[in-house]
Amino acid sequence: MNTTQGATPLDRLVDLLDLETIEVDIFRGKQPTESLQRVFGGQVAGQALVAAGRTVPADRPVHSLHAYFLRPGDPSIPIVYEVDRIRDGRSFTTRRVVGVQHGKPIFNLSASFQLVEQGIEHQSTMPEVPEPETLTTLSERMQPYAEEMGGWYTRPRPIDVRYVGDPPRVAKDSGYRKPSSQVWMRADGTLPNDPLLHVCAVTFASDMTLLDSTLLNHGLAWGTGDVLGASLDHAMWFHRPFRADEWWLYDQESPWTGAARGLSRGSIYTRDGRLAVSVVQEGLLRTPR
Repeated sequence: MNTTQGATPLDRLVDLLDLETIEVDIFRGKQPTESLQRVFGGQVAGQALVAAGRTVPADRPVHSLHAYFLRPGDPSIPIVYEVDRIRDGRSFTTRRVVGVQHGKPIFNLSASFQLVEQGIEHQSTMPEVPEPETLTTLSERMQPYAEEMGGWYTRPRPIDVRYVGDPPRVAKDSGYRKPSSQVWMRADGTLPNDPLLHVCAVTFASDMTLLDSTLLNHGLAWGTGDVLGASLDHAMWFHRPFRADEWWLYDQESPWTGAARGLSRGSIYTRDGRLAVSVVQEGLLRTPR
């Protein structure tokens, strides 16, 4: 763990994603020093993708991942990631990664990597939204709820998050909202020029706000006792290279909730309007009776 005095939250994220190799295709992931009830899902997904990527040639960037959260992670001990080299083809490479704690799998990821090729192109259009510099930071937006949020509010964050609309807690007080949300994000600082690190940083961040869209038109909010949530599965498709430390828009919407679950879809655009990543996640949504 990077304990150097003056290390920024982004420095600590980079350190978190720098896995230790303990044997061929076996890696150990550190835990943050924060006091958490369970491991953040984006952390596990990002670390697992690092483990997979380190067994693949650098000229084959990841193009998709599909993951399942099997058990709550224990934040007090490291996570061991075991990589299975399923296939090394002429154009595609496939890896399976299992995250293990206490001798049991807590996370399963399949990732596919592709040799860069050219092909036909089209994409969806990025929504028209205010520029990120005109929006308040997450800390500023949530300041009225600082006492209620407790440690969540005071926790240093490696990702700069700026909501275009209202976060669920604000929307709960301001009234009905559609099941959609737009958020500008970027790594809060400068990252090294390592494409895999940028992909894994966005993977980390992709789990931060995606399930917000499942709550908005129900008047529910995280951290209020209204709803208990957890990520169940997570899928991402990476369409083009990008930098995680430059602004990107996360356009999110929920087409369905039911059966104590909610589905969210996200599109990540670079600031100049290029579709970089598509995301789908299903989460557990339990409302106390």
